[in-house]
Formats: sequence, structure tokens, C-alpha cells
Amino acid sequence: MGVSVSMLASGSRGNCALVASTRTKILLDAGISCRETFKRLRSIGEEPRNLCAILITHEHSDHVYGLAALAKKLRIPIFMTATTHSAWSRGLGPVNGQPPRIERLERFESGHGFQIGDIEVKPFTIPHDAADPVGFTFRSEGIKVSFATDLGYLPGNVRDYLRGSDILIMESNHDVEMLRGGPYPWSVKQRVASNVGHLSNTKLADFFARDYDNNAAFVVLAHLSEQNNHPEIARREAERSLAERGGLFQNRVLVAMQSEVLPRVQL
Repeated sequence: MGVSVSMLASGSRGNCALVASTRTKILLDAGISCRETFKRLRSIGEEPRNLCAILITHEHSDHVYGLAALAKKLRIPIFMTATTHSAWSRGLGPVNGQPPRIERLERFESGHGFQIGDIEVKPFTIPHDAADPVGFTFRSEGIKVSFATDLGYLPGNVRDYLRGSDILIMESNHDVEMLRGGPYPWSVKQRVASNVGHLSNTKLADFFARDYDNNAAFVVLAHLSEQNNHPEIARREAERSLAERGGLFQNRVLVAMQSEVLPRVQL
């Protein structure tokens, strides 16, 4: 089978992805309902009961909306940092007068790797306005997959973690001009464009043009804003920058969407 990534949902209304090796299936984030998660998994031929674990990047609702229901139904390990778990618990509020409880909670720390089945997982800190946000790299069968979304810019530590990726999932949230002229209140526009907000097409393109190692066989653009971006604008900027590095023909640029599953990316 090799290693594959399936983007089940990606955007401001909910994020969820499946990372799979020959023996291990990990759900990354739980930002859509339990029912919709199951539906989208089955649409790609995956049974929810075969999931091994759920990993959470941070506590914002578009990444944890379905977590409580999924944890209760699947009873598989749920991996979060302690700080993210505390923030999630506070945000969810008491259930029948009691703090929300995850039966099989597994805590990890950014910078400390761990193993789930035959997949090596390494979390790394990202700049975002959440309690303890992280990105992840996954390695199995000689293949490295990296996720970096929900970050305002790309500091050196993040760039280092992304090197050597065979499948690279990167945020390309907004077009700068569309955000400026869009319907969001000014305070929200400032937050999105800040260093703890979301990565623009332009910032991602600058990374591709200046500091990308041109290694990945697939580049997936993720977390696109439906209000302040367009898939073809994001793809065009990314492809132009990759071409400057001589990588246009080596790399395949895909765009993950909010309302439909991106076909499985596999190596």
C-alpha cells in the first residue's frame, strides 16, 4: 500500500485528514461532525473502525468540532498536548455538570516524537493564536509526510521540519488583495494577516521560491478561505514559485477543498 494522505475536509468550516501506512491509519484533526467524518471515510473505501488514533493540532472549533462524538464512538487514543486539552475542555464546557472526558487521552509535547503503529510522528510548534498549536511530520516505509496549516508565517524551526518531505501539505489561506477588499471586519482582517493568523498565497509562494528544498512529489494546498481566496489563484501562485525553482515538472500541486474529499495522494 505504501503511505497515503486523504484530505477529507479543509477550510475555515472544518478540517480533517487521514494519514495511512500499510498497517496504521491516523485521523488528523476532527473539525467536521462524526457522521460526516464517517461518510467521507467510507467514500474513499475506509472503515472508521479501522482507525488507530486521532491527532489534534489545536483547539479551534474547525479542528475539534466532531472530537467528542468521535472519541466516544471509536474509543481509540486521542493525542493532544496538555495545554490544548485544557483549552478544548474549557471551550466545550461541562457535560452533565462534569468536565468533558476523553477515555483514552494521550498527551504529547511539541518537539518530542512518538510512535503510532508503524508511523513515526513528530510534532512541532507553529505560530498561531491558539493555546499550543502544532504541525506534524509523519514517517513510515521511507516516506515523509508533513502538515503545516494554521500559521501566520514560516519561522526557521518550521522550515527545518518540512525539509525532506515527500508529501507536503501547506496552508494557502488567502489572497492578500481579496482579504483587504473582502467582507470581514477590519479586526478580523488584521488577525488573519498577522504572524499568528493564517498563511497567505504570497507568503507560501515566497517560501517555495526561496527556501523550499524541492523534494516533494506532491504539494497539497490546504485551509483555503472560501471568502478570501480561490483555488486557481492559490494554485497559480504556488506553481509559478515552484517553476522558479525548477520544480514545476517534478511536483504535482493539488488543492484540498472544504466540501469534497481530495482523492487519495499515495507514494
